[in-house]
Amino acid sequence: MATSSARIDVLGLGCAAVDDVLYVPSFPERDGKAAVQRRVRRFGGLTGAALVAAARLGARCAYAGLLGTDELSSAVRENFRREDIDVSHAPCIEDARVVHSTIVVAQDDGARAIFYECDGIIGPHPTLPHEDCVRGSSVLLIDHYGVPGAIRAARIARAAGAGVVADFEDDRDPRFAELLGLVDHLILNAAFAQRISAKSNPADAAAALWSRDRTAVIVTCGAEGCWSVAAGGDRPRRHAVIPVKAVDTTGCGDVFHGAYAAALARGKPLEARIRFASAAAAFLASHSAFPRLADVSDAPPR
Repeated sequence: MATSSARIDVLGLGCAAVDDVLYVPSFPERDGKAAVQRRVRRFGGLTGAALVAAARLGARCAYAGLLGTDELSSAVRENFRREDIDVSHAPCIEDARVVHSTIVVAQDDGARAIFYECDGIIGPHPTLPHEDCVRGSSVLLIDHYGVPGAIRAARIARAAGAGVVADFEDDRDPRFAELLGLVDHLILNAAFAQRISAKSNPADAAAALWSRDRTAVIVTCGAEGCWSVAAGGDRPRRHAVIPVKAVDTTGCGDVFHGAYAAALARGKPLEARIRFASAAAAFLASHSAFPRLADVSDAPPR
């Protein structure tokens, strides 16, 4: 890991998004109707939401993915600034875009459906940010958007001793396997992990995705907790979830990644990183709001 004097704790390069969230009492039957009880605009994306979570949890964060000249990109840029996330390394080009999602949340059980638009260039530039920006970061946070730029940055980060934390949900890019091999902190949801590993359960998926080039593999299972494999471990280990009454699970995975990255930048051991990330995700699920450090610092050990 980079030294603690690094100017940036967590550098994010992947997807940023604008999420328009609609709250309904419950999901209707097919062809049915549901009254919208509340509508809010949030700023998310795999990397974007994770960065906001890390920043609110005390990490010094920067976003260096592409942003466009359109209204939604401008809104994302301003939100990053409000969250004290540095955007001075984020290139602005006309063809770049952020993801625009409409998310319907059922308030009876916190389940959600996501409808998204993904039009334009998203994620990191193939040759930016400058190498010094990546080397000056303790943790690099990437996803499956902009794979060539993510590969470049991951190679620089690994050579500099920085941790590379990844959140992947799509493996269709021809160079995805190359990018996957550069990640030393791989955190995937169970469905995707099981699919790309061809395993039938999350524990076996975590074991299959482990390699000596990694530091940790974590497969998250929502309310069922997560499984991890790390250096020195001879088999997958289960970590129980922090029990809460979920009111909105939107973004829980992103918050888990951001909190984990923030804890990694502070040099916390694996067990503490997972406990911290689980507490942050649980707070979001139960409060429908991103946590601050005081909200999760007293999370009980599991």
